[in-house]
Amino acid sequence: MRAVALTPGIANSLHTVDLPTPRLEDVPDGQGVLVKLLRVGLDGTDREILDAEYGAAPPGYDFLVPGHESLGVVQQVGPSVSGLAVGDYVVALVRRPGNSIYDAIGRSDMSTDADYHEHGINLLHGYLTQQYVDAAEYIVPIPRGLRDVGVLLEPLSICEKGVDQAYEVQRRLRVWHPKVAAVLGAGTIGLLTTMALRLRGLDVVTLGLEEAPYLNSDLVEALGARYVSTRKMSLAETSAKYGPFDLMFESTGFSPLAFEAMEVLGKNGVLVLASVTGGSRTVEVPADAINLGFVLGNKAMVGTVNAGREHYESAAADLALAQTYYPGWLPQLLTHPVHGLENYQQAFKHLAEDRPLKVYLVIAPFD
Repeated sequence: MRAVALTPGIANSLHTVDLPTPRLEDVPDGQGVLVKLLRVGLDGTDREILDAEYGAAPPGYDFLVPGHESLGVVQQVGPSVSGLAVGDYVVALVRRPGNSIYDAIGRSDMSTDADYHEHGINLLHGYLTQQYVDAAEYIVPIPRGLRDVGVLLEPLSICEKGVDQAYEVQRRLRVWHPKVAAVLGAGTIGLLTTMALRLRGLDVVTLGLEEAPYLNSDLVEALGARYVSTRKMSLAETSAKYGPFDLMFESTGFSPLAFEAMEVLGKNGVLVLASVTGGSRTVEVPADAINLGFVLGNKAMVGTVNAGREHYESAAADLALAQTYYPGWLPQLLTHPVHGLENYQQAFKHLAEDRPLKVYLVIAPFD
């Protein structure tokens, strides 16, 4: 079975490999599900792994198969599998259990293990291949009507977890009715978060670097949200005009913005940090003012990464709602399709050069 691979720690090391054909018997207790890959999305994580910033091969291998945003169709199920059938469209969870107490209770997305296990990222092969077998508990079905946008489910699950965490944190208030939210970043995660918050009835201001009009700003406004370019209006000015913000979601990858967000977050507000920033950037901040504002304003801040099964399921529900409330919106995020697993170089070239919303490989046609 053909697969795309790279050598962790060596930049630009993409190549093809042969993997053993997966079998249902690879999963114990009759819980195996054989899935044919149809679509695999690529994102900034894949680009960073290709740049040798992080990533680790599975034990016994000197290469890693990348790709963690999957969409497939079930081909076979084990005798003990329930809730999945041949022909179902499915998305696989990315993270697998480790050894912490959180892993033991089914919250691998909150694992405290130093070495986490994530398909296509760390210690587990990803989905840039033709088939895979996994246990049914790690496979999420989606309605047939969502198959054309199903490759967006995994990135949307990240947004769903961040928003869910905000509401969980705010249970401390007993009563919390957020009205205005700010999303920092108008890339794929920022746009999907804007969508999720609009579906929850919030007024949303989404900030991006580029000046409108362009595709991203048009997509924000099509949701009934407001787009602001930070080249024309600072975050502080935006807050003064459209805030205060009850909820803020940071997804820019530019860490100094997190401190600016701390300054303008509204009283009793919550700030969700979703950017993974691996650099060494430093900035000076008004530490006393930020600290005082958080203490006197009863503010909260939470970091979020990865997602659990419940977030994939809520993402599927929101995809269906978005198709109803904003028909035709989701397909516009799928900007760079590349047909054929053998054209993987072109897909990664798009990822590096074209500032796409979503690059994805079409590995096999829909039935």
